[in-house]
Amino acid sequence: MYLEELRTLLARHARPDWTTAIDGVLISKVDRPDPPEPSMTGTVLAVIAQGSKRLALGDRVYEYGPGQYLVASVDLPVTGQFTQADPERPALGLGLMLEPSAVAELLLEAGPGDTPRTGGGAPSGIAVSDASPALLDAVIRLLRLLDEPHDRAVLAPMVKREILWRLMSGEQGATVRQLGLADSSLSHVSRAVRWIREHYAQPFRVEDVARRSGMSVSAFYRNFQAVTAMSPIQFQKQIRLQEARLLLATHPNDVTGVGQRVGYDNPSQFSREYRRQFGAPPSRDAARLRGDTVPAPVGVLP
Repeated sequence: MYLEELRTLLARHARPDWTTAIDGVLISKVDRPDPPEPSMTGTVLAVIAQGSKRLALGDRVYEYGPGQYLVASVDLPVTGQFTQADPERPALGLGLMLEPSAVAELLLEAGPGDTPRTGGGAPSGIAVSDASPALLDAVIRLLRLLDEPHDRAVLAPMVKREILWRLMSGEQGATVRQLGLADSSLSHVSRAVRWIREHYAQPFRVEDVARRSGMSVSAFYRNFQAVTAMSPIQFQKQIRLQEARLLLATHPNDVTGVGQRVGYDNPSQFSREYRRQFGAPPSRDAARLRGDTVPAPVGVLP
């Protein structure tokens, strides 16, 4: 019942650029399986109504399909692929961006015992669960507001808060709640992730990043691995290679220069790691990108 209406609403309001009239709400419609593509997740809730998606984060693989949702609590480098989508039954899904400030506000308003206790360890940065009827009902009511412009400005923020509350009190609540806790392990790792992304071309000492994020070195290693499924150095390499691919789309004849811009002093190492990541050496992949439209970052959607 819920999925039928959800599919109808998503199909009706899907746009090529995935945007909607409600801030922070995205709709995807994909009519064919694509090759695996790298992207960043953002901090987002993704609910699938039709089709399926597979994501790889480090050595972890996540699959989610109709009636399931995925939560990404940290902006992480993933490789995503639609595994079930065709013109007759396109993949359909909704994405809702998650704001730490909104989580923090709800935590302050919640009474004692309204949400389960959040443990001290950092949860995985990505989690998949079955969507409850209450969550699906709230998502559908949010989408109905796309047909009700006079009610949208007042009611959409209220329904988004309800969706966030359903997440916070649901199976993946521990992950979502840590988004709003300034001193949570997830928040510490998020600070480290943000710093590495902003300085990906620079070498760094793990001890210095641990200090910046407010953790001991041992706790930093443990929590960073739990959230990202990678070591800090592996994470930096993923960011470097993704940035290199974006640069090659516009500078296909400057493979050596692109490698240097993202932090590789050794062209052979750059070519070797690029090929391992994307299945082709930089020059060949750049030629393909020059001939094709650069793939849109699909993140965790649909």
